[in-house]
Amino acid sequence: MMDVLAHWSEAQDFLALGGPAIWLIAALSVLTLALILWKIWRLILMGAWAGRCTESAIRLWEDGFAQDACAALSRRRSLRAIVAYRAMQTRIGEGFSDATAREEIRRVASRELARARAGLRALDLIATIAPLLGLLGTVLGMITAFQTLQEAGSRADPAALAGGIWEALLTTAAGMAVAIPAGVALAWFESVADRAQRDMEDAATRILTRNPTRRHAPAMAADATTVTAAAE
Repeated sequence: MMDVLAHWSEAQDFLALGGPAIWLIAALSVLTLALILWKIWRLILMGAWAGRCTESAIRLWEDGFAQDACAALSRRRSLRAIVAYRAMQTRIGEGFSDATAREEIRRVASRELARARAGLRALDLIATIAPLLGLLGTVLGMITAFQTLQEAGSRADPAALAGGIWEALLTTAAGMAVAIPAGVALAWFESVADRAQRDMEDAATRILTRNPTRRHAPAMAADATTVTAAAE
């Protein structure tokens, strides 16, 4: 308990040295961590890294087992599965021309990609403004330090000036410490969304360029579903 109180006291002293800017940066650090954890959890729920079942269903489709391919994806909720299943529905169902089928697939894919990219603008904003807040705190601290030096006149202590400068530089370091993880996480999440987009485009193309048939292979579909369900 005493160690916790000691660390808390050190944290308070650090925040006091940095001034108001360091408090804003501290709040951004908490928000950044929360956003990263929330985004990872959301992507897991959306199946952003799950694609084996969708690939197996598309292979069934390409082999001519259209109904079994649809059945394999009907209860899947991953990004790729939703788009692939909708593409299969437009090919099997009535009332869709080639143009309207493509528009419908584009609509569904855009919706799913928007879900996958939710929250990325906030991370981008944090990665941009955190260093600026740090720089602002440093500039304000430097102004205060030089004002103190001016007031001291010929009796100015260089050690006091140096202390004021390094205290001011704390905010720059803190801003970079927040911006770097936010930027890395942003790049990673964008790469996940871009890969999902490429997979969706590939799946839609493979489905649209194959003429569906009414062949049915229950055993084959069951095996494929069993194998890939564990993978997802």
